[in-house]
Amino acid sequence: MPNPEPERAPLLRLGRRWSWVELGALLSVAIAALVFQLTLPTRLVQERDYQALAETLRQESKPGDVVLLFPWWTERARPFISQFLPVVGYLGSDRDPLRSFSRIWVIAQPRLPKADPSEFFQTFGSDRAALSSPRWFGNLELLLFRNDRFRPRAFDAADSSAGAKVYLEQRGGTRQNCPFDGRAHRCPGPTDLHVAPEWHELHYRPERCLWMHPPGGPTRLVAEFSDFRFSDWIRLEGGMTWDRATFRGPSITAVSAGVEDERGQDLLRVEFSPGVDRPQSVERKVPSGLVAPGTVRLWVQSDSAELRDFCVNLFSEGLAAADPR
Repeated sequence: MPNPEPERAPLLRLGRRWSWVELGALLSVAIAALVFQLTLPTRLVQERDYQALAETLRQESKPGDVVLLFPWWTERARPFISQFLPVVGYLGSDRDPLRSFSRIWVIAQPRLPKADPSEFFQTFGSDRAALSSPRWFGNLELLLFRNDRFRPRAFDAADSSAGAKVYLEQRGGTRQNCPFDGRAHRCPGPTDLHVAPEWHELHYRPERCLWMHPPGGPTRLVAEFSDFRFSDWIRLEGGMTWDRATFRGPSITAVSAGVEDERGQDLLRVEFSPGVDRPQSVERKVPSGLVAPGTVRLWVQSDSAELRDFCVNLFSEGLAAADPR
């Protein structure tokens, strides 16, 4: 009878080799975890450092300033600062033009794992200029930049919505008014058929915008502003809230939004096809002949109202003045 041992010997040797490989991999992971834990205190921020940085910002910040976090998820700084300065930090916030702010304070933690300052500043640095040298508060780095994308805001539809005239407009021009109840303009129909300034997430970005859910069919939901203050630029932006942009199917239709002057002439228009998940923004120079204050009509429409939760805003913006310092 043949001896099976010679046939099993190579398999046993291979099994022993894999055992050593597995043990080596396990030890490597353990050593890496130990090194990470030992070096973690050198990467984290002490409470006193947040307090010292916040006090510096309280003394040196000006109206029109904003704080940008890098990396975007380092939220621990927010409660120390948000009571006196707006704080911005979300996935993709390094690309936010931050047009409403003349100066940007960047609070950076470049020593954190996978924080890449060169990549951040390559994205953030366009049309920004440093106004001071970096300052360190423990592991926190504070930098100040001039924002050359700044445009003073002359009109914000979300801020002015209480004074708007809101109505449902049929294709033939027939209107149904949406009375203001002190918080929102409520239209006949479902409860989501209203116009009000609300906070919503538009592709990770928290945004205060006008909730304007399209009524469905050819009917438009219209917010008419008779006190629109034309400046150098008008800008329309909006997007689908929550996860609504991802839905597709025969019952899901595009959402259109637009702005008209009092003569019914198109000034701006955007369209959100099913599956388009990013907010859109369009702008144009104010046409000659439009005077402030004037009347504009902001409208939304979608052939189907199903899963078309929509938030939009309209701005009038000026050109930036002299360099803020």
